[in-house]
Amino acid sequence: MKPKAMNFCNNFLREIISNLWLRIAAPVLSVSLLLCLFSAYASAQKTTPAKFRAAVVKIDITPDDSQNLLGYGARKSAGILDRIYHRIIVLDDGTTQFFLVSSDICEFSPSEYDKVASKLKSLYGINSLNFWWTVTHTHSAPEVGPPGLGTVFLGERFQHEIDADYTALIERKLIEGINEARLKLVPARLGVGWGFSQANINRRAVDIDGKASLGLNPDGPVDRRIGVIRIDKTDGGPLALIANYPIHGTVLGYQNVLISGDAPGIVSEYVEQQAGVPLLFVNGAAGDLAPIYSVYPSAKEGHLGQFRVLLGDKILEANQRIIADRDDVKLVSGELTVETPRKKGLGWSAELSNYTRTLKNGDHLVRLPVRFLRINDDVAIWSAPLELFCEISNEIRERSPFPYTFYFGYNNGWLGYLPTASAWKYGGYEVEIVSPYTPVAAKDLTEAVLGYFQER
Repeated sequence: MKPKAMNFCNNFLREIISNLWLRIAAPVLSVSLLLCLFSAYASAQKTTPAKFRAAVVKIDITPDDSQNLLGYGARKSAGILDRIYHRIIVLDDGTTQFFLVSSDICEFSPSEYDKVASKLKSLYGINSLNFWWTVTHTHSAPEVGPPGLGTVFLGERFQHEIDADYTALIERKLIEGINEARLKLVPARLGVGWGFSQANINRRAVDIDGKASLGLNPDGPVDRRIGVIRIDKTDGGPLALIANYPIHGTVLGYQNVLISGDAPGIVSEYVEQQAGVPLLFVNGAAGDLAPIYSVYPSAKEGHLGQFRVLLGDKILEANQRIIADRDDVKLVSGELTVETPRKKGLGWSAELSNYTRTLKNGDHLVRLPVRFLRINDDVAIWSAPLELFCEISNEIRERSPFPYTFYFGYNNGWLGYLPTASAWKYGGYEVEIVSPYTPVAAKDLTEAVLGYFQER
């Protein structure tokens, strides 16, 4: 065969084979290749942890006008000692976004939390399970929202209208701050540790008649641990700190009419200046714990500035010992409702109908919401809208299976004081006046929380 004829035949055969490949083999290979690629991607998703991100925002909430101050008897502010803030942190593990807000206010009703949580759900799709709003519990900051159980316990303090404009400002700035934080997320690392401070003291003073009153009790139970969570940027620069410590915001007494963050606020500002990043101060089980200088007429008389040394320096020392070396962070949130008997003959606020239940025999229960956040396998945080006695938090921490167990108090509202069972025989303010519970409440709460930990 001549060369031209042979070339023609060879080209013809190649065309036939090529067409057969495209019609038969190539589709099969394409499907196989796609399946292979999908399998590799799915496997990579399972074995490669999502990178941890975080952000922090600090927003001034100091009012421009005179406000009713909460924490003692009704009184109006007459100026500003130091400014007050929302401090907001968002943690994002790639699946869960968790929002923690610490505000320099005394307390607010759970119905106020529910209102803000509903707005966040509507605006940004944030699950309320992952939105925690706690307060530093300063007694020198304005009222926010409806008084809730305050009118049941201490109705004489609320014979005035709540400033709806200031409450609206608090809500608006919180929501704006959360949205800002969502937009500022950066790759981050996390570390955790303990500190120690003797800035607090038991405040249940027991006299020879066996009755307790508000005072100082150096022999009483106390919790002086500081739980510290440190967030760093991946380049090693600091991003934010969270410090958890139980202390009443009552260095300044009822005579003071200047707006202030009290000891938690002063400490937060000081630590921020030294560390260069915002500090979220989260109060703990401070129901029976006062600052060692308590209820003074002025900042000078109460040695308010000294808490920068007593507590602020201790937070900084704990921070220096932490290495924020984990970016493989996993967040798991949860909740449970603890039902426990309500004190006989006690009324209830209509706005809090979701937080009580009546049995067929006419007895009433308090429906106490408890939230949880687990960070990896070593950090467990639990929270409740309570002024909890420190012995309860101490016991749960000691019996917890997690090496770092923190209690975040005053979280998502306020449902009164929850004392230990042994405190009832001594009576006093926390037992007789501002608690809706009975002596079994401490056990009900403790066993429920520890049961939750054990199951997880």
